[in-house]
Amino acid sequence: MSTVLEVQGARHRYGATVALDGVDLAVEAGECVALLGPNGAGKTTLVNLAVGLLPVHEGRVRVAGGDPRIAATRRHLGVMQQSTGFPRTLKVGELVAGAAVRAGMRRSAAGQVMAEVGLTDLASRRAGKLSGGQRQRVALAMALVGDPALLILDEPTGGLDVSARRVFWQTLAQRRERGAGVLLTTHLIEESAAVAERVVVLHEGRVLAADRPDALVARLPERTVIARTNLDAQRLRALPGVVSVDTGSELVRLGTRSPEALLRVLLAEDPDLSDLRVEGARLEEAVMSLTDTATMEVTA
Repeated sequence: MSTVLEVQGARHRYGATVALDGVDLAVEAGECVALLGPNGAGKTTLVNLAVGLLPVHEGRVRVAGGDPRIAATRRHLGVMQQSTGFPRTLKVGELVAGAAVRAGMRRSAAGQVMAEVGLTDLASRRAGKLSGGQRQRVALAMALVGDPALLILDEPTGGLDVSARRVFWQTLAQRRERGAGVLLTTHLIEESAAVAERVVVLHEGRVLAADRPDALVARLPERTVIARTNLDAQRLRALPGVVSVDTGSELVRLGTRSPEALLRVLLAEDPDLSDLRVEGARLEEAVMSLTDTATMEVTA
């Protein structure tokens, strides 16, 4: 398996502000890596280094073995940004064909890619007439048309409904089978858990963790008890073993390290308890735990 993105000891500053502080990251051919972390963690800076928009102040960044600031290397890149503005008067076919030419491909490559992402019937539609989901598909086609070794996706499924998201990830899975690596940044953490082999958690410019989603979740001993109950929040917080209470919906969510003991007390306290289930921790909770712990250690 070849490495399509290699970041070693990357450091970058904006004046006195350290945005990245010795970051190591790699994406292998056919692999999907999710880059997660709160706003200001350094995700955008790292992506900008990978696409050649920023220089590395210290360290090394290579895409398919080359410097991403060189045009020949950038042809190995496909980039799909969160908000892509298209000239309103250009047609879909013209946008994708233009992307093909910029990637060193023939204009005719656009037709195959548009069929791949379901845009053939929209080839003559002007960009100004596209819906949000259609614009996302055009952006994906433009990222794929150069047959890139590395795809960098920034919040790629925004504006897509559930069905369109499924098709989107099926398309990416086929590209990965052909050897394309994917670096994904998203706030939809549970979606990344479903599609990424590895998760890299950034916080204040440093890597807190890099592991499989299930391995990160396994670090949390807590479980979540979900139920419909007549007990109020104050009473729920007083129950033995409860470490967190979320009453933001009709069903309450109780974090606990002792689910069996909590269930016995809940059933005794509320005879009308219903819709009861127990879930393991989610990736979102694991990421929040990592970043919260790191913040507390800095401020301690």
